[in-house]
Amino acid sequence: MGTEFSEWLRGRSDERLRALVAARPELVTPVPAHIEGLAARAGSPSAVGRALDRLDRFTLAVLETLALQPGPATREALRSPLARACAGAPGAEALDAALDEALDRLRTRALVYDHPDERGDDALLPAPGVAEALEPPAALGPPATEVFRHHPPEHLETILADVHADGSGPAGGRAPRERLAALLADHDAVGRLVGEVSPQARAALEELAWGPPSGRLPNARREVAAAAAQSPVEQLLARALLGATGEETVALPREVGLFLRGGRVHRDLSPRPPDLEGPVRDQDRADRTAAGQAFAFARTVEELCELWSVDPPGVLRAGGLAVRDLKRTAQLLDLPEWAAGLVAEVCLAAGLVAAGDGEWLPTGGYDGWRVKATEDRWALLASAWAGMDRVPGLIGGRDERDRPLNALHPDLRRPGAAQVRTRTMAVLAAAGPGVAPTPESVLARLAWEQPRRRAAMRDRLAEFALREAEHIGVTGLGVLAGHGRAVIGAGTAADASGVAAALLAPLLPEPVDHVLLQADLTAVAPGPLTGDLGRWLALAADVESKGGATVYRFGEQSIRRALDAGQSADEVLAMLEKHSATPVPQPLSYLVTDVARRHGRIRVGTASAYVRCDDPALLDEVLADKRAGLLRLRRLAPTVLASKTSRAALVDSLRAMGYAPVAESLEGDVVVARADARRTEGQILPRAHNVSGPDPEVVAAAVRAIRAGDEAHRTRRRPSDAPGGQVPRSPATATIQALQEAIREGARVWIGYLDSQGHATSRILEPARMEGGYLTAYDETRATVHRFALHRITGVAQYTG
Repeated sequence: MGTEFSEWLRGRSDERLRALVAARPELVTPVPAHIEGLAARAGSPSAVGRALDRLDRFTLAVLETLALQPGPATREALRSPLARACAGAPGAEALDAALDEALDRLRTRALVYDHPDERGDDALLPAPGVAEALEPPAALGPPATEVFRHHPPEHLETILADVHADGSGPAGGRAPRERLAALLADHDAVGRLVGEVSPQARAALEELAWGPPSGRLPNARREVAAAAAQSPVEQLLARALLGATGEETVALPREVGLFLRGGRVHRDLSPRPPDLEGPVRDQDRADRTAAGQAFAFARTVEELCELWSVDPPGVLRAGGLAVRDLKRTAQLLDLPEWAAGLVAEVCLAAGLVAAGDGEWLPTGGYDGWRVKATEDRWALLASAWAGMDRVPGLIGGRDERDRPLNALHPDLRRPGAAQVRTRTMAVLAAAGPGVAPTPESVLARLAWEQPRRRAAMRDRLAEFALREAEHIGVTGLGVLAGHGRAVIGAGTAADASGVAAALLAPLLPEPVDHVLLQADLTAVAPGPLTGDLGRWLALAADVESKGGATVYRFGEQSIRRALDAGQSADEVLAMLEKHSATPVPQPLSYLVTDVARRHGRIRVGTASAYVRCDDPALLDEVLADKRAGLLRLRRLAPTVLASKTSRAALVDSLRAMGYAPVAESLEGDVVVARADARRTEGQILPRAHNVSGPDPEVVAAAVRAIRAGDEAHRTRRRPSDAPGGQVPRSPATATIQALQEAIREGARVWIGYLDSQGHATSRILEPARMEGGYLTAYDETRATVHRFALHRITGVAQYTG
């Protein structure tokens, strides 16, 4: 079978081989040396398993039906059981078209191949490794030969005698197990045996018929004669309608299961996927809603990175973010904990935060991301979310060992997360413009598209994806937005991000560079603020409420933060006048000047710490304050007090007493108290993920390399067969042009190449691509794909051997 399959692959056109590689890219990682290598890899258990996982329910049912055939099967032989299973199902009238599409899909993926039957008609066989990977197919039990493999021959002879099967005729002379298997393969004989059992035993058979086909039974290997059988199960064991596969396990033989299914392999089957049901929304409104969420999400990411740059949380010993740090971050961001965990996870996937020196810090990539336009920032975040293998929805849960799963923990990775996420968004895209499918219909569609996936984990990942997409702004009102559709569309992540940003830009609100100052010491931002103004207000005021308009409140502590950062009262007032659409209210002006007047009158240095003030009366007031007793102050001079507490503790204590001291350096200069923004090394941009399959150029190059290697393999070409004479030499420009021409035409060339010792050698190549100063090509003289430095190629000549 392996040789036949290899020859069938060899006879496929280059277009068909390219389609195979595009559908199963793992077959060319690395590129096999020849067709036999490609066939062997296509039949390996891991490769077959991956290919089967990509099949929808109907295509998988077609393949299972073929695997159950005793030999090569024609299309009509497959249609009959499929028609019975699809009777009355939606789309049953399109069975023929669906069957042809499924068979073409299976041929394209090399899961079946053409094989003429004994009459010369076109028939199909499962590719090598497929039948083993499908075992057991369609939830059927093992064949009778497997069920009764370990039964003693004398026990089987007793069963054959009880069911009135003698050794005469075609079955005579064969082993008891083979005769019993032949008996169960006869539907008339099985029908007679089923008719002999009680209704209770028949009900047990019906329950096992559609799976699971096995169960537990104490003393399953008991020997029971048909005449002495008492319970329904003993009636089945005595007639071989049920067989013991272990000391306490029994199974329904496959032949009996097929009889009970009445000629059907599958119970309920539909040639088309289930419909997506849900309310219909206005697409424009959904896009605008999603754009608002996208804007808010990008701002939240910036807010988190700014918070962590000043006050970074620690990294747990096992990795991840502590629960208390996540709660504190959620409170500061005014988000639920699951949403705060999502923001942190997307920041990590996008390369904006990373672990450094035991703390979670923004990376250098955050500074580049922050200066981008809002639509470009969101597109980068959405692309990172779509392609990441982490599952933020698991935060707060527990792993298999009952250990908590923290945000940013390495154990949040799941290999199939990105695939399920993109498939879920693809299902939303298939619903049509304005349709908001219900979660139940989305899960039903995914179950039809991916029947071999673990249902529980797939459904959980899909539910997480729907919730996260709404929060990030990929969807709005349950409808996939236009910019969200671009994120999960064709092309690489970079291409998708550019299209998504272009679609999102017109929907975003224009940032404003002004606020409305109120007499109650508040400022109302009528829209999203520009980056510089937003960061300044976050320093000089506290956010009081968020929504369509953000309300900031000025207070003594917030004004002091701005003064601690090195600004003067005049600079604060000038900033307010510049960005206020209304005059600066008198109460706010008085607040700024009053705080600034008292700010810095007292200076704290290191003695352990000292207090210095030009006004001795103010120091008398401090010494007389009972609350200063714990500071252990003593007077060194009329204007200087000393303390044994630290400078930071002394500053905090005096501020708690109502004073406004500033810290002083050893040189007597005022210490700017605002913490510097800290950064760590990390990934600047997320790794581009390909959402539509491998690069067509890579696919074409791989097929050319396989063809060339197969030709060399079949003709047993060796390095000595290379052209004789001097190695080719040509000008650099001519060499580049000749290689480009060979890549376009798929031609072979003969090159001269200098090895690492400077020795000239000749190579016969099948060039694939040229970039970054290197040529990637299939080296026929060594039967492998290799990269060649262009500066070492001495020349190129056409090869026609």
